Amino acid sequence: MARPVTIFTGQWADLPLEKLAQQMSTLGYDGLELACWGDHLDVFKAAKDKAYCDKQRGILEKNGLKLFAISNHLAGQLVCDLNNDSRSDIFAPADCAGDAEKKRQWAVKALKATAKAAKNMGVSVVNGFTGSSIWHMLYSFPPVSDKMVADGFKYFAKMWNPIFDVFDECGVKFALEVHPTEIAFDIVTAKRAIEAVGGRKTFGFNFDPSHLHWQMVDPVKFLREFSDRIYHVHMKDAALQLDGASGILSSHLNFGDSRRGWDFRSLGHGGVNFEEIIRTLNHIGYKGPLSVEWEDSGMDRIHGAREACQFVKRLDFERSNVQFDAAFDK
Repeated sequence: MARPVTIFTGQWADLPLEKLAQQMSTLGYDGLELACWGDHLDVFKAAKDKAYCDKQRGILEKNGLKLFAISNHLAGQLVCDLNNDSRSDIFAPADCAGDAEKKRQWAVKALKATAKAAKNMGVSVVNGFTGSSIWHMLYSFPPVSDKMVADGFKYFAKMWNPIFDVFDECGVKFALEVHPTEIAFDIVTAKRAIEAVGGRKTFGFNFDPSHLHWQMVDPVKFLREFSDRIYHVHMKDAALQLDGASGILSSHLNFGDSRRGWDFRSLGHGGVNFEEIIRTLNHIGYKGPLSVEWEDSGMDRIHGAREACQFVKRLDFERSNVQFDAAFDK
């Protein structure tokens, strides 16, 4: 096996970390990617209390699990989301509910604390979202000017550069999961996001092919384009279900509805070409974890998590250091 196989705990935050760690260990995982919600990791505690960090790490260690990254998607979303409406009230403390700017201010503090928490937890990568003040302008009607879009990228830089300063102080990188509703959701916008923050190396990507696949963006091309900024990898699948009735905008149909034009799938049950992804990860020299993000509304999650772990371990392979016909030269 070339790389450790971990699982992101975000979709399992209803379970206490003690129970989840034991369960994932029995399913064969090498580690966890801790979500910064539920009881899995409190970033404000972890930023200040090393005893708390030791306790959380100890839960993993006694189950034979390692920690390579933590993830704070929910707070990250609040930083640049223009509306911060009632949909995200549960992402922040209850006293922030209904107050978009209060949620934003809390989120900035949370992300700065997350950098410190990562350092205290002994990891150098934080995955997450950035939010976007211009996502709602995706379809240019009413008309959207070039300036409006440019202002959105400037706002991203304004909000995140001070956060990235704290990341730099802590020796931690931030890996954006390129994703619709974020400032970067494909190759073009990812390039523009890098440019917006002056190319600083603190900012890179948590590569998740599922979000690219359903948009019909080539995941392998993304890896090649940003080979020096792939700081973490999510393993997640998706399937296009286009039947002429619903397109990739999904018709306001929720996940798991068979009428959707696309949906997430457990690994190996969708359309992502994971072998080419592994080959490309080998080519660009990525040696970090392959972290399963399990999302499939049509499958039991324990079955899916077990099968996904087996899928990744079976698929992953190391790059050869010699050409197959090297012996012919002797």
